[in-house]
Amino acid sequence: MLDGLTLDQIRTFVTVADSGSFRAGASKLARVQSGVSAAIANLEAQLGVVLFDRSGHRPALTPTGQALLANARDVLLRVDAMRARARGLGDGVELDLSLVIDTLYPIHQVGQAIIAMRAAYPSVTVRLAIEPMGGPIQALVDKRCVLAVTVGEDFRDPRITLEALSAVVQVAVVAATHPLARHGDGGLGIADLADHLQIVLADPTTRSAGRAFGVLSPQTCRVSTQDAKHALILAGVGWGRLPHWQVDRDLAEGRLVRVSTPALGRQSQMVSETYLAHRLDEPLRPAARHFRAALMRLAADGPDGGLDVTEAEPTRPGRNRPRSARRRPASTR
Repeated sequence: MLDGLTLDQIRTFVTVADSGSFRAGASKLARVQSGVSAAIANLEAQLGVVLFDRSGHRPALTPTGQALLANARDVLLRVDAMRARARGLGDGVELDLSLVIDTLYPIHQVGQAIIAMRAAYPSVTVRLAIEPMGGPIQALVDKRCVLAVTVGEDFRDPRITLEALSAVVQVAVVAATHPLARHGDGGLGIADLADHLQIVLADPTTRSAGRAFGVLSPQTCRVSTQDAKHALILAGVGWGRLPHWQVDRDLAEGRLVRVSTPALGRQSQMVSETYLAHRLDEPLRPAARHFRAALMRLAADGPDGGLDVTEAEPTRPGRNRPRSARRRPASTR
């Protein structure tokens, strides 16, 4: 019978599986090892299966245990989400709101959402950090923030729920004085780009360990902030991708030009989805819910405040801003 299953048994099972041994699991749960062993044995008896092979030096998950571990994790996530929702319904206004925003997301939108939140909750202070790549998701995992904005699909975590916000456009650019800027006919290939220094963001977390995102040149300069990357590209040190909202004026006024190659997307740009993220087991309290609603409304108007970047034509030095890249009212999107 399954009626005797308890959440304690399921949580003990997951903890032991994650910890690698009954002793380590007991330490993490602040319980005696015999109690943990008994809980696992009772769970196995209730399910009628063997979850751990105890014949070796360390207990190892059996194939059945490995298969049921995913179900156990799902049960705990759903229970934690229900508890979080219940706490959120009864909580009062928080004292502060902690946010971590992906460096690619337009910070002016975040500022407008903060203004809207503080108009409703003026006593709430805000702690805001800007982090690249895996930083926002890791901040939620580490409980350093309540809400985060992340870009792309590479750093998902089952403990984190995501809500699509909007698209952000990145453009491969180089300074107008750089040798790559002399090729305006789209004739550059990967080999040409590899001959020049690429400016790339470094991930402050281990979430991208062993992976490279958009790194095409063996010559790289890794930086920790988007502003540093922008400044180095403007200075002619190398080439790289930057968000369109950050380089729109530089392109229009001729300080930067698009890298002229079809190898980096049409018009040398790529589009990524942005997401508002929070923990499943942490309730959103009033100020966080207000900020979330404000940011969702702003995102509906587009990440560039109504600028239709997907239709923007390449801007060349000395030319006026192309008609398709002029700001439009949000209602025309």
